[in-house]
Amino acid sequence: MTSTRQGPAAAPLLHRVAETARDPIPFTLDGVACTALAGDTVLTAVLTHAGQLRRNEFSGAPRAGFCMMGACQDCWVQTGEGARLRACSTFVAAGMCLVTEVPA
Repeated sequence: MTSTRQGPAAAPLLHRVAETARDPIPFTLDGVACTALAGDTVLTAVLTHAGQLRRNEFSGAPRAGFCMMGACQDCWVQTGEGARLRACSTFVAAGMCLVTEVPA
């Protein structure tokens, strides 16, 4: 998996230790080309490249998902087109453009 992310969220929160032979899936994260593996959720794809999923819209605190089953509303991210999706229950797709740093 490749990424050129910079800044405080650059250190990945998750490190893949198994299932590394799945097909690569290219996607874009905040304008940076990244690669996930087939079958990864958006949450997994993002956190293998970054230290956080997004920032809380009220406090600015880093968020990385909470319940991991789509019930808590903590893992919402946006696509480049502005659509919101739940990162924990959406599978990453080739060419997906994800935005975690939404302008105010």
